[in-house]
Amino acid sequence: MDNIIIIRYAEIHLKGLNRPFFEKALVKNVASALAGIGGAAVRRGESRIYVENVREDQMNAALEALGRVFGIHSYSPGVRLEQDFDAAAKALACLVAEERKRFAQETVTFRVEAKRADKRFPMKSSEMAAEAGGIVLDSVPGLKVNLDHPEITAYMEMRDKAYCYTRVLKGPGGMPVGCNGRAALLLSGGIDSPVAGCMIAKRGVALSAVHFESFPYTSDKALEKVHDLAKLMARYTGPIRLHVVRFTDIQMTLYEKCPQDYLTILMRRFMMRIAERIAEADRCLALVTGESVGQVASQTLESLGVTNNAVSMPVLRPLIGMDKLEITELAQRYGTFDTSILPYEDCCTVFVPKHPVTKPRLADIQKAEEALDADAMISAAIAGDAVTEIA
Repeated sequence: MDNIIIIRYAEIHLKGLNRPFFEKALVKNVASALAGIGGAAVRRGESRIYVENVREDQMNAALEALGRVFGIHSYSPGVRLEQDFDAAAKALACLVAEERKRFAQETVTFRVEAKRADKRFPMKSSEMAAEAGGIVLDSVPGLKVNLDHPEITAYMEMRDKAYCYTRVLKGPGGMPVGCNGRAALLLSGGIDSPVAGCMIAKRGVALSAVHFESFPYTSDKALEKVHDLAKLMARYTGPIRLHVVRFTDIQMTLYEKCPQDYLTILMRRFMMRIAERIAEADRCLALVTGESVGQVASQTLESLGVTNNAVSMPVLRPLIGMDKLEITELAQRYGTFDTSILPYEDCCTVFVPKHPVTKPRLADIQKAEEALDADAMISAAIAGDAVTEIA
């Protein structure tokens, strides 16, 4: 009898002939997430992925890591043994007895769910469930059967071997990171953009990230905060290639040569152009932002349209229809919230106009840019790009 973790996926089932590609991507990401678990081995099975050779003292760490792997629908620590019903039923009773210890009350309700995935096995699923339930009931004191709302559900599956478990842990869902190309995230130090990055990674997209700093108006602490956010994101997204671009000279030029109420939208257009250049070099297929309609002046529909005009690459906005409370809840789920709210300034808070335009006209913005050598400004900023690989 071996300890094992059973991993299930949902959306991958719909991929038809391409399913092996997505399964292999998930196996790779699971193995990467468990790299710190000595001896852990990951293999594909029929509609399942299995993690083998996890020591008992490392099981909790392995389960915690799997809870951050996109593509996993659910997962269960359990045991695997030969396709022998009596031995499997006894193993199931041992697992129920261990689970029973979590409850203080005198009587705990349970049920058994069985699945005969291997149709060659002589017993039907209903027969396995009934007989195993009787064995568990006789073996573990203080149990009572409740088929509708039990406190413990024990599972037995007959596949290539017998698999038994009592816990089904919810995974983060989505698709394996890396199976749907790469995108470049405009990463600020706020709440929204890290959530946007995690959400797009959940759809299988690997990430580069572009952060704009305004030294000396922004501090080393602000930059350290962004690196910390990227590290927190990387637990879910996998490795992130973080680009830090000094934006101060562009901001100063805009402040000196352009109408004050246009500053916010002009800065945003330059950020998008710079991010697009970096994205192309990183072989990204899209840009990603944390924008939400109407949240600030640069996120009205008119402003978003003018911003989009600055680039030809698709711009993905996974938070576009969310309110701040929804975004905050996701930030707490992904573990980025506490770092995001640290009180260090970012470049978006520097040179903020008192009355930013909320309904910009593209013609007016383009006219303001005529006074600028945009290509030279962008090239100079990218020349100072500092790249860090965040894992």
